[in-house]
Amino acid sequence: MKTLLWLQGLTCNGNTQSILNAENPSFYELFSKIELLYHPSLSVDNNLMEIVEKIESNKINLTFLVVEGSITNDKKFHNVGGFSIGEIVGRVVHKADYIIAVGNCASFGNIPALYKENPDIKGLQFTFKEKNGFLPPDFLSKKEYPVINITGCPIHPAWFTHTLMALYYEKPVLLDSFNRPKEVYMYLTHDGCIRNEYFEWKEEIEEFGHKEGCLFYNLGCKGPITHAPCNKILWNRVSSKTRAGMPCLGCTEFDFPLNENFFETKKNMGIPEKVPIGVSKRAYITITGIAKTLKNERTSKKLEETD
Repeated sequence: MKTLLWLQGLTCNGNTQSILNAENPSFYELFSKIELLYHPSLSVDNNLMEIVEKIESNKINLTFLVVEGSITNDKKFHNVGGFSIGEIVGRVVHKADYIIAVGNCASFGNIPALYKENPDIKGLQFTFKEKNGFLPPDFLSKKEYPVINITGCPIHPAWFTHTLMALYYEKPVLLDSFNRPKEVYMYLTHDGCIRNEYFEWKEEIEEFGHKEGCLFYNLGCKGPITHAPCNKILWNRVSSKTRAGMPCLGCTEFDFPLNENFFETKKNMGIPEKVPIGVSKRAYITITGIAKTLKNERTSKKLEETD
């Protein structure tokens, strides 16, 4: 039977909470196929170091090493049985067939890595956009994969379970430049957003609380520049941030915690500093000018007023 060891570093535990809501497969279906060796929030016995020793001595074969949270060697920030998360990861990382970082903290260091008094806090293989994490840039697991990053704050459970099941059945998982599964992260949050019609016709809103209008130009929505299928794989099969009238915060990207104001679009001379992925600023200005010159009767009305 394939095995999984779940470790937690510096984390809010949000990704664990998300995984508990997994469907198709559910959390329970998942771990009827895979033996969960240990999870710090879910295991009854506090026998982590005993399991680590058995993995080290090859008494237990480790299929999946899953890490949630940022990595540090500083016991002041993380101490389990006298060992830091960095020391524990270091003892088992070469024994795993696959290594999966769940969430932005494990993938990129995220908010804990902003703590300037301890530059030792990192992601597993990246720290923000640089490939200088806890593990070497050229590190590969026993199955010759780098650390597979499931990014997000928190992740959607399906992003993790679908990737895990692909690896379970030994299907190839293609990765992007940040080691994220392309099957999940080739989409943008913008794809499938119900406000796309307003984006196309440049009908922007300047305040929250409206069903109409695009959130990109004024209210900081990062949907057009964020790799995530939030509007294709809906949260709780129901909604997403943009469907609820909330801007996408870009939480799957390496620079997520570096944004100073999540609800404001930075502009230079009226042009957003970051335009949609794949579009030049010249093209964006041209398309915007054409859209504003013309008029869409539907988008200029309240939805309740349309036929």
